[in-house]
Amino acid sequence: MTNSANVLPTRVLGSVELGSDLSVSALGLGCMGMSEFYGTADEGEAVRTVHRALDLGVTLLDTADMYGPFTNEQLVGRAIADRRDAVVLATKFGNVRDVDNPRNRRIDGSPEYVRSACDASLARLGVDHIDLYYQHRVDRSVPIEETVGAMAELVAAGKVRRLGLSEASVDTVRRAHAVHPITALQTEYSLWTRHVEEAILPALRELGIGLVPYSPLGRGFLTGTITSTDDLDADDFRRHNPRFQGDALQANLALVERVRAVAERRDVTAGQLALAWVLDQGPDVVPIPGTKRVRYLEENVAAAAITLTDQDRVELAAAVPVDAVVGERYPDMSSIDA
Repeated sequence: MTNSANVLPTRVLGSVELGSDLSVSALGLGCMGMSEFYGTADEGEAVRTVHRALDLGVTLLDTADMYGPFTNEQLVGRAIADRRDAVVLATKFGNVRDVDNPRNRRIDGSPEYVRSACDASLARLGVDHIDLYYQHRVDRSVPIEETVGAMAELVAAGKVRRLGLSEASVDTVRRAHAVHPITALQTEYSLWTRHVEEAILPALRELGIGLVPYSPLGRGFLTGTITSTDDLDADDFRRHNPRFQGDALQANLALVERVRAVAERRDVTAGQLALAWVLDQGPDVVPIPGTKRVRYLEENVAAAAITLTDQDRVELAAAVPVDAVVGERYPDMSSIDA
């Protein structure tokens, strides 16, 4: 297999409109794994990955205060310090972790916390504004109108340019959008996570809100490189993910093999084809595959050059039917606003 899609496009990535007025690259970069969750971190390689992404035309960089916790924002801030104008910088608040015991988590959408979290993120990132500020998880104890009202105050103060939500239900999105325009909803979406298609994506399109899928490669599973949790570092959180466990793992591996077969016919990798599928869902869908290594970044960017055919779409639909994946997305789904 020559893997022709690994030859990077001769032009930088094209731009699309996220929401009604935010121009971003068609593909973003998720930075979470550069600090934790996916095994050993290498800051030098992470910074090189960010710089290479910018060189290739990736403009949307995604981080959050909880990643690290806090250290990922610092890393991203250092990486973009001399290239701030080339970046659409997105970060998130509200998923609060105890610094001394990061496994202790809570959700806070109170107006007071919104304001303090933003100031802290600005300081860690070393910037004077955040381009896209998300509520990371919906706080059901605080009316969304109060949370978004406080976020809107940040826009008025010039600290934030646009607002987003993450893992929010249709009702929450509608209520939030009535308070202040929401530019994007971030949620998991890939060939093996299709929950947005029935109600969420149609509502976003009705309202003119963009979709930013995280984990568009199924937490790396759709690349076909993971066949056992033994392939993962000891501190990799996927070791505890329901989709990577026991019988679920075996059932899901069979689905990936079907994707790989289609990819081989196209002379691309399974991961590239899976990412091309997400990109094929529309120009208002801007995935942010995460990686901490230049080689995987380049492979992901090359996927943007793949144009799916009708045959590809039919074969992929048959390979991974909606709801065919076994296992919940998280060990505990209680923080997801459904």
